[in-house]
Amino acid sequence: MAESLEILLRQIVDIAILFFEFMGVVAIIITGIRGIRDSIRHNMDIRLNLAQGMALGLEFKLGSEILRTVVVRELSEVAVVAAIIILRAALTFLIHWEIRIEKESMDVK
Repeated sequence: MAESLEILLRQIVDIAILFFEFMGVVAIIITGIRGIRDSIRHNMDIRLNLAQGMALGLEFKLGSEILRTVVVRELSEVAVVAAIIILRAALTFLIHWEIRIEKESMDVK
């Protein structure tokens, strides 16, 4: 019984990980396409839009890494997942910082 529940949990988590990874990639691709369009149209909000889209994509990918911690079995896997989470969290923090700076500079103009 416990083994079948563990298998079911692993399958659900694997599907959720794939979904969040997919959504993160889609968000980043759509952001890139919108960035190209904004660049052609000379939209002044291009940096802000790109940063917000990248942050959204990274947050989906960070969610998938957090879910991945549910199914890790070995200490070495935990270390790798922890390192990935730290890197993605740092990137997300930096992007949010850049968004705040960009919004402040837009308010000044």
